[in-house]
Amino acid sequence: MADVARAAGVSHQTVSRVLNEHPNVREETRIRVLAAIDRLGYRRNMVARALVTRHSRTLGVVSFDTTLYGPASTVYGIERAARAAGYFVSIVSLRTIDRAGVCDAVDYLGDQGVDGIVVVAPQRSAADALADLPTNIPIVAVEGEQEGETPVICVDQMEGARLATSHLLDLGHETVWHISGPSDWLEAEGRVEGWRRTLTAAGREVPELLGGDWSPRSGHAAGRRLATLAERPGRVTAVFVANDQMALGVLRAFAEAGVRVPEQVSIVGFDDIPESEYFTPPLTTVRQDFGAVGRHSIEVLLRRIESPSAAGPERMVILPTLVLRASSSAPPG
Repeated sequence: MADVARAAGVSHQTVSRVLNEHPNVREETRIRVLAAIDRLGYRRNMVARALVTRHSRTLGVVSFDTTLYGPASTVYGIERAARAAGYFVSIVSLRTIDRAGVCDAVDYLGDQGVDGIVVVAPQRSAADALADLPTNIPIVAVEGEQEGETPVICVDQMEGARLATSHLLDLGHETVWHISGPSDWLEAEGRVEGWRRTLTAAGREVPELLGGDWSPRSGHAAGRRLATLAERPGRVTAVFVANDQMALGVLRAFAEAGVRVPEQVSIVGFDDIPESEYFTPPLTTVRQDFGAVGRHSIEVLLRRIESPSAAGPERMVILPTLVLRASSSAPPG
């Protein structure tokens, strides 16, 4: 920094003001200092800066299995929001989510000196671990349940299921079948509950629940069973699938069995993955705003970092939207 000050003909304090974007610096001085920084290849020592400011400008993220569209998009949204706020991100990806793994990951990130941590907790085991996390570092949970003082940012999964199920009922279908995600996922629980409540409120039969594991393979297996049932008139005319990947498997199984979509059976998915509008037919689905999840989680975390005394239970729910495409229509006849 002293070298930059000499090269620019200013004081050490002026260089510090420019680096910290202080408003009381003349524009011509700022340009001269930035030119000297560029010419000398100066980079601030973030470790030394963290010792002085007591802030590392780094946030930790605990996640897992980022090959799945939902968790991967959530982490991407968090990372983008953190960088926009001027923070670096350190990510710990766990192979399996359990109480011990989450606690170890949080301890590891705390040892690295992060200013705060976002825990992506879509599974019940991860949500249960929130109650055991340390209280000396700000923590925000994404897609978890309210546990103690940890704030939670989540998408309203029940509302998404209601949108999907109500859409199919409004088209004239007598009832709606559901292929769920894994039972230990909070998102899957919310979608099942929203589907069941919507059918019950409408006075409709609640069909047998079919389970999957988020993969197209499990959707294909459930789709083969539904294709057999669809051969009976009026037996299966509408299916709400808990994610778009499983919906892809259902579409494949129906095509193999000669079941036409949406002429015989309508399908609605969940997530609105980029490929869903190119399925055959394009998939009606529920869209989650992962960018909003990332922005709000970082906003809440930074507020906790800047004002620790303001900590307390907090839950922010983001509403999903229904995207209408060609895979859903009125039932046969």
